[in-house]
Amino acid sequence: MTILSTTNLTKTYGKGVQEVHALAGVSLSVEKGEFIAVVGTSGSGKSTLLHMLGGIDRPTAGNVIIDGKDIFTLKEEALTIFRRRKIGFVFQHYNLVPVLNVYENIVLPIRLDGGTIDKPYIQSIIETLGLNDKLKNLPNNLSGGQQQRVAIARALAAKPAIILADEPTGNLDGKTSQDVLGLLKITSRKFSQTIVMITHNEEIAQLADRIIRIEDGSIINGKEADDHADPSRQ
Repeated sequence: MTILSTTNLTKTYGKGVQEVHALAGVSLSVEKGEFIAVVGTSGSGKSTLLHMLGGIDRPTAGNVIIDGKDIFTLKEEALTIFRRRKIGFVFQHYNLVPVLNVYENIVLPIRLDGGTIDKPYIQSIIETLGLNDKLKNLPNNLSGGQQQRVAIARALAAKPAIILADEPTGNLDGKTSQDVLGLLKITSRKFSQTIVMITHNEEIAQLADRIIRIEDGSIINGKEADDHADPSRQ
């Protein structure tokens, strides 16, 4: 089942000689439960693509369909609600609320939406990510890796259609990066969660099910990651 697709997605900044094509007609599809890595150098268009997929910025042309909905047909308020319910975000800088403890940060998206907290499901996430003994801690009492685990839990909490991860290991050391990416992989499989991650790190990208490479605003290839790079496949 296709959970995310784009057709001829284009983003242009400026005019005339100042015109820059950040995205140049990107078309892609992602199946439910896939873990996709979008790889590209700085300025390749990968961050712009993520912003379009997340409804954070609007394209110049083309569309983004998530869970059967063309998101840019929505007005701003409706798009904000859709984003809160259907898209989970994991950022490089964690973006946790410093005055809320770990549990409060995890369930924040649900409470903002006035939804009912599925306690068994939330507990399963907490146990999977190893956060049971940290629930009352404030973010500044956690390591970088622990904060990113909380961010992943928060992204999963509302059972979104997709999770978008923006360089999720950019602030972490090598070992912690591998741990966090391993947890992303585990949660993708355990909760049938679709994840699209952007990264410039080729080694990290190999943990995904499929790699999409982008250069100069265009996709140049999409392939399955090397099986030998994923320890869970050995």
